[in-house]
Amino acid sequence: MKKKLALLACLAVVSLAQAGQDPEAVFNRACQMCHNGQLPMAPKKGDIEAWKPRLAKGKDVLVKHVTEGFNAMPARGLCMDCSAEDYKAVIEYMSK
Repeated sequence: MKKKLALLACLAVVSLAQAGQDPEAVFNRACQMCHNGQLPMAPKKGDIEAWKPRLAKGKDVLVKHVTEGFNAMPARGLCMDCSAEDYKAVIEYMSK
């Protein structure tokens, strides 16, 4: 019985994993400098067509690119206090 309760508690905690920061605030603080349309290689916020091929790779790949840096994108995307969940939320925010 104790093992089942411990397993349920772990599952509950995992299911609660979510972004700790507001995606719009993170975008305004760390992402807009490149994703506001002035850098042609950075997909602009809200440009659904530019985001489609990137989203097709999967959010885990995009989070890896943000975390490690990719092409001209600096490592951690200039958000040094973002978690993987924060990055996923910001990617979703920018891609819509």
